[in-house]
Amino acid sequence: MRTQERGGTAETAAQTPRFYSVAQVAQIFGMAPVTVYRAIRAGQFPAVRIRGRLIVPAKAVEAMADAAAVEHTVVDAAGWVPERAVRS
Repeated sequence: MRTQERGGTAETAAQTPRFYSVAQVAQIFGMAPVTVYRAIRAGQFPAVRIRGRLIVPAKAVEAMADAAAVEHTVVDAAGWVPERAVRS
């Protein structure tokens, strides 16, 4: 059985999500899911749509939290959405 995968353990990779549901993001940030949905719809929060379901890249959530902690500032999620992103 292989325990190493690209510099990490298989166990660590299984524990670290690549995406969060909108409900999980809302819980992480302590807000209602409808608030997250509205921000996504307005193009102010990064998300991926797969067959109607919205999921949020874990890297985006982590990057926002890291930037806020390192820079000791408020991070505007709208700034994390690429200009070329398709908005619904």
